[in-house]
Amino acid sequence: MLHLPIANADVNIWALLLIGFCVGVLGGFFGIGGAFMVTPALNIFGFPMAFAIGTDIAHIFGKSIVATYKHALLRHVDFKLGLIMGLLGMYGVSLGKQSVLYLEKIGQIGPIIRLIYIILLFLIGTFMLWEYYHYSRLSDELKKREKTHYKLIRWIYKVKIPPFISFPTSQVYAVSLWVIVFLGVFTGFISGFLGVGGGFVRVPLFIYFLGLPTVMAVGTDLFAILISNSWGAYIYALSGKVEIVGALVMLIGAAVGVQIGSVATAYINSMKIRLYFGVMLVLAGTAVLLKQFHLSILAGYLMLSSAAVLSGIIIFLLISAVNRQVWRQTRIETDKYP
Repeated sequence: MLHLPIANADVNIWALLLIGFCVGVLGGFFGIGGAFMVTPALNIFGFPMAFAIGTDIAHIFGKSIVATYKHALLRHVDFKLGLIMGLLGMYGVSLGKQSVLYLEKIGQIGPIIRLIYIILLFLIGTFMLWEYYHYSRLSDELKKREKTHYKLIRWIYKVKIPPFISFPTSQVYAVSLWVIVFLGVFTGFISGFLGVGGGFVRVPLFIYFLGLPTVMAVGTDLFAILISNSWGAYIYALSGKVEIVGALVMLIGAAVGVQIGSVATAYINSMKIRLYFGVMLVLAGTAVLLKQFHLSILAGYLMLSSAAVLSGIIIFLLISAVNRQVWRQTRIETDKYP
């Protein structure tokens, strides 16, 4: 057991390393900080909720540096969009932090934040699973279209309030700047209030509201997280709500996992990414629900085992895809030089 003096909590160091590694894989793959799992997991394993939020924000900031760099190399980052969303998110993070400190003051922080987690995780997770089910029933010809024109996208472009802004890297043109302002501040508030990078909300918004390809949404979101969570880590540390030792332990595992998850996005079908993302959200929501009913041990096992299994699936798919690529290249070389 590892004693964390700031949070006054005793935590299994191997559990922290496993959380860090799995969240690194999932964060690099889905474009999220993974905090929708980490904050509840830290709370389940003994962290007071305010410390779980502050510690996870610091952990996400450190991990997102590596993840953004890997996705930038793969050209999956729209730096203009990510910078604007990140800067707007900083203001939202401040609003979220003030809300957290108020709830802590009145003694309602744990139940209320867990309830919001449950609603968001199940809502977004089930929507993405439904969307994948709908996609799987389309004809092969429709599946070949990389960018589906969702009704939400058409609605966003009907907002004709100037000024307008375009993001050529993501193929987003003439969208109202006020739409971007709202999305940036809203996801920043979610980040500061729930102790997350905001990615489990921002990535679906990028895909379904702005129409970004999945891999571009993943990389751009990680860059936005890097900016907004640097501010979040700072203001939570000033309030004494960051357990730096716990964050560093998780970062060790995350530094390895994020390399794997980031590379995997280049090899795995984008719709499969959405399927796995939806499954992970629903499982995380179930774990938080169990915690709400005081079934902490069962919740902890579900959170860790689901993260570990899904990380294992991603690693397996990556290895299989690389092996197939090597095999095809070998066949080409053999046919060329018999």
